[in-house]
Amino acid sequence: MNSPVFDFTTVVDDHYGDVYRFALSLARDDSEAADLTQEAFWRLAKVLSQIRDPRKAKSWLFTTLHREFLSRRRRADRFPHDELTEAETRLPVVDSDVVEALDARTALDALGRVEEVFRAPLSLFYLEDFSYAEIAEVLDIPLGTVMSRLFRGKAQLKQLLAEPMNGLNEAPIIRFPRKAA
Repeated sequence: MNSPVFDFTTVVDDHYGDVYRFALSLARDDSEAADLTQEAFWRLAKVLSQIRDPRKAKSWLFTTLHREFLSRRRRADRFPHDELTEAETRLPVVDSDVVEALDARTALDALGRVEEVFRAPLSLFYLEDFSYAEIAEVLDIPLGTVMSRLFRGKAQLKQLLAEPMNGLNEAPIIRFPRKAA
């Protein structure tokens, strides 16, 4: 039985309006909706030859767009964008000795000292930006185990980073500004 043949232009013509409206309903911003729509169609163009049933293209587009929307939201939540002048009052006051002592190298060294069972989930989460579900799939462990290992690993990493560094006699002191009452 031959599978139906369809081309990218036909799929765009048939579904662009619906996909864009769905993106707009999620993003509530014209520019972001256009970006999401473009991303969904770009991904479809890469895998179009693998889709055997043209009727499934629309659901594939909607699913892909929804996943991309969620991914962008998670990233925005994890890495919020603030103007420096607005965020300045929320930034911690860090002693200059600490700034010199704690850098990316120190953090990676501390990560290397975390127990191995916790190191992989921490690395995938922080360095590779994987979701809990993706980590569970990669490590072939239950989602609850991922969450537990991340919690314990973060605590261990925090403890390692609080230890005296580079010959300093005290653990680094990071002072957070007090909130106005």
